[in-house]
Amino acid sequence: MTTKTLFFLPILFIAFGVMSYSVLRLLSYLKLGKPTNRLNNIFQRIGTTFVVAIGQSKILRDKVAGPLHAGIFWGFMILLASVVEAILEGLHHSWSLNFLGPIYSITTILTDVFCALIITATFIALWRRYISKIKRLQVDGEKVEAAMILMTIFTIVSSLLLQNIARIQMPNVTGIANITGQMNGDYSWAFRPIAMSLAPLVSPEIAPMLFEITWWIHVVLVLAFMNYLPFSKHLHVLTSVPNVFLGPLKPTNTLTAIDFEDETIEQYGAKDIEDFTWKTLLDGYTCTHCGRCTSVCPANQTGKVLDPRGIIVAIHDRTMDKAPLLIKQQQGKELTEAEQAIFDKKLIGDYIDPQALWDCTTCGACMQECPVNIEHVPAIVEMRRNLIMMEAEFPQELQPAYSNIENNSTPWAFPQSDRANWTQEMENPVQTAAENPEFDVLFWVGCAGSYDERAKKTTKAFAELMQIAGVNFAILGTEEHCSADPARRSGNEFLANSFVTMNVETMNGYNVSKIVTTCPHCFNTLKNEYPQFGGNYDVQHHTQFIYDLIHTGKLLIDKTTVSSDTLSYHDSCYLGRYNDEYYSPRALLTDVPGLTVLEVPRSKDKGLCCGAGGARMFMEETVGKRVNIERTEELLHNEPTVIAANCPFCMTMVTDGVKAAEKIDSVKIKDISEIMLEHVKR
Repeated sequence: MTTKTLFFLPILFIAFGVMSYSVLRLLSYLKLGKPTNRLNNIFQRIGTTFVVAIGQSKILRDKVAGPLHAGIFWGFMILLASVVEAILEGLHHSWSLNFLGPIYSITTILTDVFCALIITATFIALWRRYISKIKRLQVDGEKVEAAMILMTIFTIVSSLLLQNIARIQMPNVTGIANITGQMNGDYSWAFRPIAMSLAPLVSPEIAPMLFEITWWIHVVLVLAFMNYLPFSKHLHVLTSVPNVFLGPLKPTNTLTAIDFEDETIEQYGAKDIEDFTWKTLLDGYTCTHCGRCTSVCPANQTGKVLDPRGIIVAIHDRTMDKAPLLIKQQQGKELTEAEQAIFDKKLIGDYIDPQALWDCTTCGACMQECPVNIEHVPAIVEMRRNLIMMEAEFPQELQPAYSNIENNSTPWAFPQSDRANWTQEMENPVQTAAENPEFDVLFWVGCAGSYDERAKKTTKAFAELMQIAGVNFAILGTEEHCSADPARRSGNEFLANSFVTMNVETMNGYNVSKIVTTCPHCFNTLKNEYPQFGGNYDVQHHTQFIYDLIHTGKLLIDKTTVSSDTLSYHDSCYLGRYNDEYYSPRALLTDVPGLTVLEVPRSKDKGLCCGAGGARMFMEETVGKRVNIERTEELLHNEPTVIAANCPFCMTMVTDGVKAAEKIDSVKIKDISEIMLEHVKR
């Protein structure tokens, strides 16, 4: 055994021993969370992991920083082979990965290339953070650590490159590097083009010493960095791939139901870390602090308190503070006075500003952009549930909405008996399910579509389209109640539960199989959440339904009605981001002869929320710029004559924005159903 190996072995054992302890410690903290099944659909999870984690698909959505960070990630994946080889060389001077043959050639080439790319990327990253000062990267308390990490990465990679340069210039156990840069014997399959081109800069006399120095720098820094990760914000280096594998397999469009008949439940919602699932705690471990979630948050971008990154970081910080104390208590040990003070802190209040939770529109943009599939919105709603159902602390503007839902089955102060009054304004009668129990399609009108004067125009336009197409449909009329979306998203699950149960019982009584609705919020709730309560239906948004009617020939476009309008289209978060439906609305608009459809910069899965989701429709904005003003200004930028929407909430918010811009006389706001009604054959 060589002197080098004698020194290296204890370092290696200590490094992996400390690392094992850290991993077990982190796993013990996760066990404090509530159970959740994240091991279903294994093959789909593997596929998602390859696309999102390995393929870096979300990172690459950012055309500037994306390739930079993806290059660093892929580089480190490739460099793992070099780390393994360095450890093997520390154990025995002649051990290498040369036995892999051609695969070894590929890894050595890629290692060489990625060394150069990562060195370049670290300089660019330093420039963006400290010279250009990208806003989302300017986080208090992280500037020194970020610089240290980037310089550590630079040193690890540059020492590896120098090590390989020296390797080429010095004899190995069986020979000397030949003119191709390959090594005989143990390194016969190695090929390092960049190191080979730089090798003449190092004389063979100093190469052995340079190799040993850079080998020790490289391997010690790698082992030190490995053990630093569990204590830093860069823990995501270890947890990002597992978090993606264990994450959502589709857009996070459902909330967990609560069994209110379970008398053993003592806590509704999340008051502290032990009330979250272990997956939420893992999300805290995995946050990369990149700020992509915050950079697209409509509340944050208009000056509100909410910082989605801050929410997840706070959950992580609270986990690290409280989890060891919870474990200590479980072991029957008493807490010190200082520990008790930490234990008694509140997640909501001491770590998270309650106002941040109420700022959220639940638009899901944060989750869409997160490169490691963190689920921000469910965590926020769980904390809202605690504030409402356990603490009775919520914005007072919500109280009238809750009272109206409870008493009138709608968030507004309209009597339930008036829910179907809009039908009286129709030229042809619209039947209820009670009048026409043999209907094929149930038209779920929704609260806005039943009562709001502007939304009723959409309701009537869509009903008329179905009548023209000969669809056998019915409505529930006064038997329809609020779908419960505002109550659920704001955290009042108890109120929501009673109305969901009531609606499911009514629809199952009519043997409903197919539902169509003009409200994306109702659409998402009926489609994705009602199955939790026994309501399994085929649910379509009205834009999808109209698209099917046109493309099956039941509705025909009148080619003689040529439009001269230019139109900006606004994507609803709950139709688009929550349910991945971007095609049908656009396909309908492009079918209209002469209509010019303009895409705004933030559209499709990068669309900006109107500000109404998550029950924000019923709350005032008292801080910063109004979200609907921000969105409307963008929609007006191309000077359209029409703004098209597919949601009654969006319709209200955009209309208010156009009024604020004093353009209500020159720009019309229309639902897609109204546009299609103008251009179909009667």
